[in-house]
Amino acid sequence: MKELWGQPVDNIILEIGLALGLIALAIALARKLGVSNIPFLILIGIAVGPHAPQFGVFDFRFIETDSLITFMGRLGVLFLLFYLGLEANLTRLIEAGRSILVGGSIYVGINFTAGFTFGYLVGFPLREALIIAGLTTVSSSAIVAKILFDYRRMANPETQIVLGVTMFEDVFLAVYLSLISGIVLSGATSFTGVVSSGGIALGFIVGLIIIGRWATPLLNRVLRISSSELFVIVVFACLFLLAGLGETIHVAESIGALLLGLILGETEHSERMERLVVPFRDFFGAIFFFGFGLSIDPFTLGGAAWLAVGAALLSLVCVVIAGLIVGRRAQLSTVGSLNTGFTLLARGEFSIIIVNLAIAGSLMPVLQPFAALYVLILASASPLLAKESERIYGLAARLFSRIYGLLTRLFSRLRRKKKADEEVEEAEV
Repeated sequence: MKELWGQPVDNIILEIGLALGLIALAIALARKLGVSNIPFLILIGIAVGPHAPQFGVFDFRFIETDSLITFMGRLGVLFLLFYLGLEANLTRLIEAGRSILVGGSIYVGINFTAGFTFGYLVGFPLREALIIAGLTTVSSSAIVAKILFDYRRMANPETQIVLGVTMFEDVFLAVYLSLISGIVLSGATSFTGVVSSGGIALGFIVGLIIIGRWATPLLNRVLRISSSELFVIVVFACLFLLAGLGETIHVAESIGALLLGLILGETEHSERMERLVVPFRDFFGAIFFFGFGLSIDPFTLGGAAWLAVGAALLSLVCVVIAGLIVGRRAQLSTVGSLNTGFTLLARGEFSIIIVNLAIAGSLMPVLQPFAALYVLILASASPLLAKESERIYGLAARLFSRIYGLLTRLFSRLRRKKKADEEVEEAEV
């Protein structure tokens, strides 16, 4: 509590107003430049925080509101994923079940193997290498959703694959966290516990989808509510209850929100819900990315810079390869395959959760700045690359065409030279 003109001042409201002002500035700048606002929101969050100065009653450290901003950010993730589910098509997602299973396995397998190999080769011990493998594998659901909204790609054919891989990653995350918690925190793990945790997560996801398909007529009747006030309360109650229930059995709350959106998106009330959720999605979603930036201390990033840059470049290569493989199996165009990889490249909240586990287990301190900088790089790069995927494909196609042409001419010259040499040898004989 600070004083203004000798009177005590509650800084919470003032700090929230200051945070919203900074968020508005970041979004306005992004719109001026015609790019995604995600990197700007994260960067402006990094620019302030505990290391920032204080000017009178304007406290850029955001100490008093840190927990409130974090909570509002969690709400942002829920609204982002809930709206994403409403916009998606559950029927097509179910029909693509086999492609999603195969695609998710390929994506997770490539990224996890590459992350573990990278951590081991740069000299990290086994436990630290397993942590790096985890945080380099799982995409940020919030950033993935924001990219799909910002670039209006909900109707694109690759979006179903992106959503499916996101849910597949959550099942992987449940198994991975069960395994790594035992290794990091107790030095051992239970095979039964790992299988049980993964089975519960998978059962929760599949069970909700089945129930949702069966209950659509019932939901249509229940949600025929004329009062807008009651309608919004009922929908939000379902959202928070389902997300919270999922979290209690170690399924990410964001996946619970996505599943509810997929289920309610099949009802006759989906358009009404979309109109209702948009303001909450935009408001709380922006606070999430700003709060994510607040959690990163820029003065701790230098020592892990080369590691983070190397891991980010490796992840870029891996998602492009995985996207092309998955896209080919799903009969996507090359641009659609690149969109898949670039969208899933984003890393965020799940990577931070994993590295916090490493901190609790007293692993190497460098993991924290490494994760922060790695996440910052990919959270900023993913929206930019996803936006320019067509241009990147065009440049790559022209580059490979030129290289192919040069190699063709080179081999042609070599063949002509070899033939000429053979003719000379025959003439001499």
